[in-house]
Amino acid sequence: MEQRFVYADHSATTGVRPEVLEAMLPYLKEEYGNPSSIYKKARTAKEALEKARDQVAKAIGAKSATEVFFTGSGTEADNWALKGIFEAYANKGNHIITTAVEHHAILHTCEYLEKVRGAKITYLPVDSEGFVRLDALKDAITDETILVSVIAANNEIGTINPIKEIAEICHEKGVLLHVDAVQAIGNIPIDVQEMGIDLLSMSGHKFYAPKGVGALYVKKGVRLPSFIHGGDQERKKRAATENIPGIVGMGVAIELAVAEMEERNRTLIPLRDRLINEIEEKIPFAKLNGPREKRLPGHVNFSFEFIEGESLLLLLDMAGICASSGSACTSGSLDPSHVLMAIGLPHEIAHGSLRLTLGRENTAEDVDYIMEKLPPIVERLREMSPLYEDYLNGNTQPIIMKK
Repeated sequence: MEQRFVYADHSATTGVRPEVLEAMLPYLKEEYGNPSSIYKKARTAKEALEKARDQVAKAIGAKSATEVFFTGSGTEADNWALKGIFEAYANKGNHIITTAVEHHAILHTCEYLEKVRGAKITYLPVDSEGFVRLDALKDAITDETILVSVIAANNEIGTINPIKEIAEICHEKGVLLHVDAVQAIGNIPIDVQEMGIDLLSMSGHKFYAPKGVGALYVKKGVRLPSFIHGGDQERKKRAATENIPGIVGMGVAIELAVAEMEERNRTLIPLRDRLINEIEEKIPFAKLNGPREKRLPGHVNFSFEFIEGESLLLLLDMAGICASSGSACTSGSLDPSHVLMAIGLPHEIAHGSLRLTLGRENTAEDVDYIMEKLPPIVERLREMSPLYEDYLNGNTQPIIMKK
């Protein structure tokens, strides 16, 4: 097969859909008014802003569009949720519960609140497939707990958490639930009312909207202070002139993603499962990370023993395949994935991970190409590994058992 280009890193980012770009263009060119002004061009921008807010609200099952606040990213939404609740509910307590496998937007914010603001943070353990342990959550909640923050679907290993059950536990104890749904929106159904979610973060560039726009859902009645001061935008909660082109794009993108989700997943899930099965069949000493069933539709994560993930990514790139070894936000780190460590993988296995995340444009031919290139690349790297040589010479035993 001739070299081709295969983009298999949709959990890192997605390209802007043509329909989304087309909807954005007028607000970059002709309709560039500031929605805070009163003349016609400004009113046109304001109408577009509120239409997008309504699109986002409907896509997640919000009761009202006024529960949606636009942000610059999912990371900002996470920061606002955690810091805002900590400030607003300080009279009740200072205890926040999260998990050991959250995105760093949550973990680093918790670290800040703990070190600088005096918060008490509990990091819940997960099982070997990355699911939150519900018994541990029940035991962790105290009279001082003000917020639980749990990722809906893990960005590294694709695990989909039982958010509705988590919400029930939280609400029985009178505790708010924040959900980082950055990887979930557009991939799996999310209904904030049905699932019992109090706050929810999302990021446009994960579902074919542009980068630089996100949103925070805040259930009516939840107290949340202003995050950025300086103007009256976003009902005086987040000052700054709104990114109208980006917000318009996000509204169109989320509407399309939710409308097409069921049909798209009928294609993606078989491609994902085929990729998992063929990797297990053709590459020895490979371990699937995360569950086989309750995982994101296009999400595949494997650890390969006797190799190092960065070298694998470089050789895949030379073959025209875009992939990652975990979160795109930590690609410059030499430390093993905190998610893989939390599910019990040793350092040497965690360092040899590969994440392949498929999207709406991927085809069966893309999977063919990946499987043509990946096995010989893994074999080539193992041939250069002294650890693999030790195994071949009978000096060591593998950690991942051969299928």
